[in-house]
Amino acid sequence: MHKSSSVFIAGHRGLVGSAIVRRLRAQGYTNLLCRSRAELDLTNQAAVDRFFDETRPEYVFLAAAKVGGILANSTRPAEFIRDNLLIEALVVDAAYRYGVRKLEFLGSSCIYPKMCPQPIKEEHLLTGPLEPTNDAYAIAKIAGIRMCQAYREQYGFDAISLMPTNLYGPGDNFDLQGSHVMPALIRKFHDAKAAGAAEVVLWGTGSPRREFLHVDDLASAAVFLMEHYSSGDIVNVGTGEDISILELARLVRDVVGCKAEIVHDRTKPDGTPRKLMDVSRLSGLGWKAAIGLREGITQTYEWYLSETAERQGALAGQSA
Repeated sequence: MHKSSSVFIAGHRGLVGSAIVRRLRAQGYTNLLCRSRAELDLTNQAAVDRFFDETRPEYVFLAAAKVGGILANSTRPAEFIRDNLLIEALVVDAAYRYGVRKLEFLGSSCIYPKMCPQPIKEEHLLTGPLEPTNDAYAIAKIAGIRMCQAYREQYGFDAISLMPTNLYGPGDNFDLQGSHVMPALIRKFHDAKAAGAAEVVLWGTGSPRREFLHVDDLASAAVFLMEHYSSGDIVNVGTGEDISILELARLVRDVVGCKAEIVHDRTKPDGTPRKLMDVSRLSGLGWKAAIGLREGITQTYEWYLSETAERQGALAGQSA
């Protein structure tokens, strides 16, 4: 990419897309194409075709997706498979037909089997059953990977696919009804601290182990791979280190400064026992994560406090 290349960031307001925008701007890219959901419905073929015809982007970061935690995935699977399949199919196809030079598809580590060998290598894809609590989302993401590979094989379209591990950071969703574990824990401990609550409930046993990557690190990897990688082989993006959910909860509690006791709701599912990515392919290309977990959680909590204060100020202004 040249600094003046036209670059479309699909999903620029989301956790991943907004981080990619920040990274591109920081690296001097000046011609970024961004559209909100109200401006461009990526599940509408006519709207997608019209956008690509009018703007003719040279590069596309496909970060748009319908995402959520265990609760959202397990209670709304039809929405997760429908919307994600539509977004992927329409954007990848339009990008090819309207002459995009390169497309980068952002997948997810949930594409791998539930009982996958650890650490998870890229070749473990499709070697076993998926985690049932989010299989609809995972199947949609697997279809996106295969679509990128198929368009490369049949048409020579330069489409690459990244598989990030669990992400967190500024711009995350802190709604307890639809959030992932990291923002949910930050919100729970923050609310408990504010209320002086004696306990915070943790779903499941706390024993599953997860790997967490700050979204600004993902954005760094995404831009790096767009500039330096061209292959149909998927690439894992992570830190190569994991932590138990209970250990994570204790770390978040410490960062927030909450004194509440952690209690377990063992009626809730644990999900996959362990998910640790093998990132040797990416590290072999010359990239590695730079933001430590405590540092990243601290930064994310500071962002959450800032956003909460801003919303409260806006509400106060409306009622005045």
